[in-house]
Amino acid sequence: MEEVKRMRPRDYIKIRGACEHNLKNIDVDIPRNELVVLTGMSGSGKSSLAFDTIYAEGQRRYMESLSSYARQFLGQMEKPNVERIDGLSPAISIDQKSTNRNPRSTVGTVTEIYDYFRLLYARIGIPHCPECGRVISKQTVDQMTDQIMELPEGTRLQLLAPVVRGRKGRHEKVLERAKRSGYVRVRIDGSMYELTEEITLDKNIKHNIDIIVDRLVVKEGIQRRLADSIENVLELADGLLVVDVIDGEPMTFSQSFSCPDCGIGISEIEPRSFSFNNPFGACPDCFGLGYRMEFDVELMIPDLSLSINQGAIAVTGWQSCTDKKSFTHAILQALCDKYGFDLDTPFEEYPEKVKKLLLYGTEGKEVEVHYEGQRGKGVYPVAFEGLIKNVERKYKETFSDTMKQEYESYMRITPCKACGGMRLKREALAVTVCDKNIYEVTAMAIRELYEFLGGAYAEQSAAAHRKTDSEGDSRQGGISGGCGTGISVPGPGNRNPVRRRGTANPACHADRLRSGGRLLYSGRAQHRPAPARQ
Repeated sequence: MEEVKRMRPRDYIKIRGACEHNLKNIDVDIPRNELVVLTGMSGSGKSSLAFDTIYAEGQRRYMESLSSYARQFLGQMEKPNVERIDGLSPAISIDQKSTNRNPRSTVGTVTEIYDYFRLLYARIGIPHCPECGRVISKQTVDQMTDQIMELPEGTRLQLLAPVVRGRKGRHEKVLERAKRSGYVRVRIDGSMYELTEEITLDKNIKHNIDIIVDRLVVKEGIQRRLADSIENVLELADGLLVVDVIDGEPMTFSQSFSCPDCGIGISEIEPRSFSFNNPFGACPDCFGLGYRMEFDVELMIPDLSLSINQGAIAVTGWQSCTDKKSFTHAILQALCDKYGFDLDTPFEEYPEKVKKLLLYGTEGKEVEVHYEGQRGKGVYPVAFEGLIKNVERKYKETFSDTMKQEYESYMRITPCKACGGMRLKREALAVTVCDKNIYEVTAMAIRELYEFLGGAYAEQSAAAHRKTDSEGDSRQGGISGGCGTGISVPGPGNRNPVRRRGTANPACHADRLRSGGRLLYSGRAQHRPAPARQ
């Protein structure tokens, strides 16, 4: 308070006799050009002071300074119940947007920090094969030539074009095409063959076929021939090259972002590749939400101690399985006859094989169903769909909101199995910076993130534009860290927190502070404060 008293009159906002709503004749001096936080219990008058008094009076005075023509379009603002306010500037009110219930919204998207991370990973991220984890890179013919020429002089090698990788078939057309193109030798499943031989492959076995394009000995003066041969290999094998070093380890190269071992390719890395709100980056199974609505066996069969004949299956439409005259019961009885179980056994006592059969069906295999209905007896071949698959199909096909709600009562929200709740395609999650993917980084605590960005910049400071990206991230991370101790960094695993009325969201504070505004009143003005306590 002593520091405030030493300030000049224009260095603070002086409020006298504030009685708006819950305020009881409040006198207060608020320093200007400072970040001031109003705290207190619910209903203590925080919003009444910030919005209904300071903000309302600032707006009213500003509107009075406008011409009468402009004021007629803005409406009238009542003077707040306060004796005097000195040192007041035009005020700005920021809505904390606490009613946002968008399941795609995270702290990162609200503060826009996540955009910086997407840019960072698109510029300096190291792609890996999503299958085997091997680092994959995009190389030019000159780069491949230079790396091969670094081998010791006298090294013998052969350039191979991997035209078939792990595919079943006889591949007669592939071999015939190679023969017509003038190539002499081929390596199939590790064994060498002359293309003049009669080669017969087992069509039921997966094969690896490499066409031998050239044989070389490393020495000065072969660069031109080596480069031409590499170009031929890349054309044959869609950008892949295998260098078989005699008495050494083989070398693999890729002209595009693809794994030479698994054959998995990824598209050009762009910022949109890391957006879970964009189909180019979002997990195709959960569409970037990180979770799925799936049918839960515990909800469909709530009492496992009951048998099917006793009504163990509680799903709508399956109650008829207890009726021995129904076609559903006839199908289940046919399953019993073929797979050796009965409908009077408690569901929990069935072996796993039988449970899987009842839940997921016969996978297209038919059973003979003996059924006697109103039209007479008959034997019908039926492929049993299974409880879960049957209900999933009905849920997708129905247009009735009532039935959809009924089916959803048997569903639970579960993490997406494809992405593990990380919301992105596995190709995007295989791109790392300092051995961490974008999900792992955005799941860090603020202080841990700040240290990580320093390390990332230290390792990747070669390009000038990278400094801008890291500094932008660090500045935003610092601002966010100052708005609340221990709040999680924005990321796919951190949903945007919903705050109570009158208490501003720290994420929105961080977003607004980037503008460097000199005066900020923040919170929600659209709600009336709670009535005064008696």
